[in-house]
Amino acid sequence: MGVPKRKTSKMRLRTRRAANRWHAPQLSRCAQCSSAVLPHIACPSCGYYKGRQVLTIEA
Repeated sequence: MGVPKRKTSKMRLRTRRAANRWHAPQLSRCAQCSSAVLPHIACPSCGYYKGRQVLTIEA
C-alpha cells in the first residue's frame, strides 16, 4: 500500500488545487448578429454556425 514518505508542502498542495479552480466561459462574437455566443455552438439568437444557417429561429 502506498504511504507518503514526507509531508506534502503547502505550496505543492495549493498548486495541485489551483488546477481545479473555476474559469469563466470564454465567449466569442457571432459573425452574423454579433451577439455573445459560446465557441463551437450555434448562435441561439440567429441560428448561424460557421457562416451557414443550421437552426431555424422563429422571431
